[in-house]
Amino acid sequence: QVQLVESGGGLVQPGGSLRLSCAASGFIFSNYAMYWYRQAPGKERELVATISSTGSFTTYTDSVKGRFTISRDNAKNTVYLDMNYLKPDDTAVYYCKSVRVDSWGQGTQVTVSS
Repeated sequence: QVQLVESGGGLVQPGGSLRLSCAASGFIFSNYAMYWYRQAPGKERELVATISSTGSFTTYTDSVKGRFTISRDNAKNTVYLDMNYLKPDDTAVYYCKSVRVDSWGQGTQVTVSS
């Protein structure tokens, strides 16, 4: 079964950090680029970060550049999103995605609040 399962979200104070993980199964993970998206209440889902299949190439949306880092471990079939200097505007449900997987997972909630 082709599947992506996100984890690692939670409640954090402004300026804090979190590490999100996304475990993939059912397909050859190392063949595919991976993506992190987020969706805040009342807003459209937006692409946050991308990483190439080998991990050698990454991109970020402007609002997270310098604060978030996407990485992957192809031996563990896992992609990560390290989030530092979190802001209230980062509050959202975060999803990982691959073109190999048609559906969206449940995501993981990140709430940045004092």
